[in-house]
Amino acid sequence: MTSQAEIAQRVVEAILARKLNPGERLGEQELADLFGVSRTLVREALMQLQARGFVEVRSRKGWYVVEPSFAQARDAFSARRVIETGLLREAGKPLQTVIRRLRQHVADERAAIEGGDAATRTFMLADFHVCLADCLGNRLLTDVIRDLTARTTLVASLYQSTHDAQQSCDDHAHIVAALAAGELDAAQHLMAEHIGSVQESLDESSANSGDARERLRATLAPIAPPMPAQSASASAPTRSRANGRRR
Repeated sequence: MTSQAEIAQRVVEAILARKLNPGERLGEQELADLFGVSRTLVREALMQLQARGFVEVRSRKGWYVVEPSFAQARDAFSARRVIETGLLREAGKPLQTVIRRLRQHVADERAAIEGGDAATRTFMLADFHVCLADCLGNRLLTDVIRDLTARTTLVASLYQSTHDAQQSCDDHAHIVAALAAGELDAAQHLMAEHIGSVQESLDESSANSGDARERLRATLAPIAPPMPAQSASASAPTRSRANGRRR
């Protein structure tokens, strides 16, 4: 039977893939039917997601994906810059096995971009940051970065980030190249620029909220990995990704 953690993970993956929009309703009964579980289990999963800042409950209306304010958007990107550059600063020169895994992830990103699947493409670009933390061996920060990346994905959806997928993939490749050369200062600078440029592209006036009600089954279905390349990140067993925006 599907567990509470699996339901929560599926929702977060759908957010990373930009398949769930800010303000979208998550019906308890629809989710229960989809996963073949009780509404109690669904409610527990949604409460977990509420504690992590992804969903909110509205009086007499039900559960909804959060709609971050512009100030919250700035905070999320600032947190990512601090944490991800700090992670690189403390990394030391990564082992060649780590570099190979990161290069494979970038190759998977390129395959997803060329494949034209918007959900897979966006998930892969966001997942690079989770994969990087996982490769560098910090399990706690891997979970933190996964959640922050999902939050900034909601932000980019709400405030219309316009960066393209190819540029994001190129940025990731440059970060990996700097790590491979042992140039940690350069890697930190590249990461800060990469995250900062996405934030700078946001437009507060373009905020919009999704109001779809009947998309849950398609939205939360597991997403196939890009073929033939295999995804590099061990943190997301059902690879699932969305539009070609930079993460």
